[in-house]
Amino acid sequence: MMYREKNFAERRAAAIDAKKAVLEKFKAKPAPDDPAVLAKQAERKAILEAREKRAAEKEKLRQERLVREAAERAAREAAEAEARAIAEAKAQAEAKIREAEELERITSDLAEEAARKAKRDARYAARKTRTKGRFG
Repeated sequence: MMYREKNFAERRAAAIDAKKAVLEKFKAKPAPDDPAVLAKQAERKAILEAREKRAAEKEKLRQERLVREAAERAAREAAEAEARAIAEAKAQAEAKIREAEELERITSDLAEEAARKAKRDARYAARKTRTKGRFG
């Protein structure tokens, strides 16, 4: 079988048939007050309302989650701040204890040094009185 080109009349007839098919399709379209069209519109409206309802519920849940997360974050920050305050107070108390211990150590060192000096001075004074009696 060989390919044969369509002549003008055949092409024109095909175009006319295509236009008729489009016109028939357009005429077959139901009227706006047709029960099938109205039912389809009602169905679309119900779908849109359900979609909006789901979107509103989703937004409500998102807002609740944001509020809950903010409350949890605030509670966590408050607990951290309290823990920092406790740690700081503990560090200050330990610093005061260390300072008091250091002061006590310095005081005892000074007292020991004063006792050694007094002992040494007593030895020097005793030696001086012994030598004074011999040479004096």
